[in-house]
Amino acid sequence: MDGNSLWLALAFMLVLEGMLPFLSPGGWRRMFEQILKMSDGQIRFFGLCSMLLGLAAVALVLVF
Repeated sequence: MDGNSLWLALAFMLVLEGMLPFLSPGGWRRMFEQILKMSDGQIRFFGLCSMLLGLAAVALVLVF
């Protein structure tokens, strides 16, 4: 893995992150409003789950 792979992964992440607000701005706004209503603990839990899923995906890609 080289530096280009990291930049490519970050660029792809930005494309994926931008899809929802582009395709459904109202849905994105409602989702963001729901996130604002969550407690810090709930947000941390979702962040932890996201990191663990990402690490599992990386491990699967590296193994296979």
